Amino acid sequence: MRSESKKNKSLQVFTSTLTVAPNDLDDLNHVNNIVYVKWVQQIAERHWHANAKHDILKNYFWVLTSHHIKYKSQAFLGDEILLKTFVTHSKGVRSTRQVDVYNNFNQQLLATSTTEWCLMDAKTKKPTRITDTIKSLFD
Repeated sequence: MRSESKKNKSLQVFTSTLTVAPNDLDDLNHVNNIVYVKWVQQIAERHWHANAKHDILKNYFWVLTSHHIKYKSQAFLGDEILLKTFVTHSKGVRSTRQVDVYNNFNQQLLATSTTEWCLMDAKTKKPTRITDTIKSLFD
């Protein structure tokens, strides 16, 4: 998976590409729906780790609380996939993230996902308010 971050107006867009592998396929020979969910979680984690410094990573982590995905089209073995993610809203202990999944060859939207995450304190394992420092990582 190759990744990069770039600013897009007020939202920071983080992108990553990958190639569909044989283990990603289901019995119909297209990418299994569960694989899309895995990709959504992986790019969210990569975005977090790309932006957060060691002290933040040591003191905080995120848990997924809600996941909604719309499947628009299919991907097949060997397709290059472009994942784009950005945080749309953060307030209190919760943050909302969007992930769009594209066929990188023709830019066809394959799936779109909205996930809600809760920031956790690594020591107490309890929800904690999102600090301005953490918010600024995704602006």
